[in-house]
Amino acid sequence: MAITQFKGEYRFLSNFYKVDITFKDQVWPSSEHLFQASKSEDPAVRETIRLAMTPGETKAAGRKIKLRKDWEEVKVGVMKYILRLKFEQHPDLRNKLIGTSPHELIEGNNWHDNFWGNCSCRSCYSKPGQNVLGKLLMELREELTK
Repeated sequence: MAITQFKGEYRFLSNFYKVDITFKDQVWPSSEHLFQASKSEDPAVRETIRLAMTPGETKAAGRKIKLRKDWEEVKVGVMKYILRLKFEQHPDLRNKLIGTSPHELIEGNNWHDNFWGNCSCRSCYSKPGQNVLGKLLMELREELTK
């Protein structure tokens, strides 16, 4: 069986799940906040994103900012690092992640994100997503299990 959406009891797997993450002596309200802020090298932009009310607001802001030059090369590594922070700083979430084993984790969505997840809308249905977020979570789960 696969876990195909990060909703309900599996909402904690989502980057939109509100849980504080401490990074460089600052508290970030979600992993989405920290990820979107990491796209910029401008401290003012990063702070504006950190203070955004919701993960959705941070995602919208992240689409409008000037990206750091190396973003495409580093974004997967940045996401992996942020996920590690989230699950290492919250033992309850770490245990829940480990508890998803041996199920495949698929970040199912309907907003055309076939890089981080797998979109199931009519236009994307026949194009399997790369599910990079799901794969990173399964990789982290395996590391945390050891």
